[in-house]
Amino acid sequence: MNEHRPRTVLVIGGGASGNAVTVLLRRAGIAVELIEAKPDWNVLGSGITLQGNALRVLREVGVWDKVRESGYAVDAVGLAAPDGAVFHVQQDIRTGGDDLPSIFGMRRPRLQEILCEAVLESGAAVRLGTTAEELVQDASAVTARFSDGTEGRYDLVIAADGVGSRTRAMIGIGDKPVPTGMAIWRVPAPRPEGVERMQLSYGGPCYIAGYCPTSENTIYAYLVEANRDRALIDPASYADEMRRLAAPYGGAWPEIAASITDSAKVNYTWFDRLLVEGSWHRGRVVLIGDAAHVCPPTLAQGAAMSLEDASVLAEMLSEEQDWTSLDALLTGFYERRIDRVRMVVDASVQLGQWQLDGVRDADAPGLMGRTMSVLKETP
Repeated sequence: MNEHRPRTVLVIGGGASGNAVTVLLRRAGIAVELIEAKPDWNVLGSGITLQGNALRVLREVGVWDKVRESGYAVDAVGLAAPDGAVFHVQQDIRTGGDDLPSIFGMRRPRLQEILCEAVLESGAAVRLGTTAEELVQDASAVTARFSDGTEGRYDLVIAADGVGSRTRAMIGIGDKPVPTGMAIWRVPAPRPEGVERMQLSYGGPCYIAGYCPTSENTIYAYLVEANRDRALIDPASYADEMRRLAAPYGGAWPEIAASITDSAKVNYTWFDRLLVEGSWHRGRVVLIGDAAHVCPPTLAQGAAMSLEDASVLAEMLSEEQDWTSLDALLTGFYERRIDRVRMVVDASVQLGQWQLDGVRDADAPGLMGRTMSVLKETP
């Protein structure tokens, strides 16, 4: 490869991991083109809970100050009975270090806006409403053919195109997400007076009824139940359905439920599990984030694992000046990430499985504590 020209990278997918890796690679002087299938750059969503290790990467990307101004820091989780009576308040481990909150709630669209702004400021080339229809590899590069009829050649392709990744199948990786048996109803809502921490209720008609502040005046509320056939639930009834599920819960829930009136703001999603084993690359195309691994949000680590992928891969690509041994570099990336990601996926699935199986004496706090202690170490 001619080292006199800039190295070129195509990033497929403009979600959290795709945006983050783009900014970090641009900082290292690497030419990056980012394509995103959705014309609006995917700025929809309700709320997101970010653990400290996710915040650590957002600080590295350079957006922590904007994020901090746009969300709500929480350092404790309240565990409550279905009637709202709090029986335990747990101080969460600061997985991003002592100078970052342990938990940070914010509106997902705002996080996406901040990351999109950072990508544009980085000088990366961005094309929205565009997909990669074909990737053809040879010894020195990847030729990508796009949905708008154009094509380009790149030294490396990073596929950050999410749980439904088309690139994963395109490069011959047959793994697909598998439902875990649970589903979640999510909605943004006004913050009731006195709600200043994340709170979880286990039991009642749902497996989990939870909420987390996302700003001074908003929260993100969610209800977890057994998954149902989506075809049998009319999207126009989502608000009614979420209010029905919330009705038996006490505490702040009556006020939250009363605010759930717009079905278009309610999101219903199944929990999935995915972990690509062996390697996350084929030749010069590598998967990161949800394209390579997906876990239920029982540990609130999905975004953190995706952002950590972006950080680690960008660090390795930036430090390694000679990309002629790209296969070894990408194998090293997988080996550096797999044990940590597997631990999170397995623990996240196990927490849900204990609930599905009705295991009463499960050591959920112990499993969560052990996992979070490991995550405090830098990836």
